[in-house]
Amino acid sequence: MRTRGRCVPDGRLGPAALSRPLRALATVLLCFTGAYLAVIAVVWLGQERLLFLPPPARSLPPARMGWRIEPVTLPMPDGTRLAGAWLLPATQGPMPLVIYFGGNAEDALQHAEDAPDDYGDRAVLLVNYRGYGASEGSPRESLLHADAVAIYDYAATHAGIDPARIAVHGRSLGTGVAVALAAARPARCVMLTSPFTSARDVARALYPWLPVALLMRHPFDSASHAPNVKAPLLVLAGDADRLVPFTQSQRLAALWGGPVEVISIPGAGHEDLLYDPSYRRALRAFLDRRL
Repeated sequence: MRTRGRCVPDGRLGPAALSRPLRALATVLLCFTGAYLAVIAVVWLGQERLLFLPPPARSLPPARMGWRIEPVTLPMPDGTRLAGAWLLPATQGPMPLVIYFGGNAEDALQHAEDAPDDYGDRAVLLVNYRGYGASEGSPRESLLHADAVAIYDYAATHAGIDPARIAVHGRSLGTGVAVALAAARPARCVMLTSPFTSARDVARALYPWLPVALLMRHPFDSASHAPNVKAPLLVLAGDADRLVPFTQSQRLAALWGGPVEVISIPGAGHEDLLYDPSYRRALRAFLDRRL
């Protein structure tokens, strides 16, 4: 078939027909891009709800024989009141202290049940993050770091506590708080359970299709603080952890500015790590040497 000086073979599509698949492809790409940008907007606007999962308040567990539990309410510099508890052994004289920072969705007070087994005859201070348990306010990284310093300063001046023997223990999210505190105050030693290099790195591994480096307002960048901390460090992590890969714990340990012990628990994940008998033995042995 001949049309105005050019040939269009029979059965072939002309330019107008060829443009239809291109328009359909462009429509699909626009829809995909719109959906992707919508997901990014949801993550940007709601990341606090994704990163922080505050648990409801719970009552204090009964104290073990030979121990006592004392509730504590700590006012922060901005007036926010944080709720927690002292766990105190029947020990005379200035006591060594462990300040514990819990994981996400964890009420720190639930750790009171296991603390005597984890730490031995040492005082323990458990304080919930803002918005967690009975604590007031809303959690934000900068506020959690500032609160941790205020908690340490309060504990260091508390009667019966030896300010030269204060250890810091953080688990999961709490490792980001504990590392920042250890960089700001003189901890005698530091214990980190399932620590990460940064929350940004955790999110990048979980959501490689999102530009998390640009989105995250709360990076909890432990890697940047680690070289400045000279206190002895114990890292406890499961080699089957799917939330915080063991390689991240190893990288953080390699950046640490002081002596480091790394204990990998074979086959343990992010949560069941805590129930492995070797986990508790490692905590106690480290404290017996360092605190």
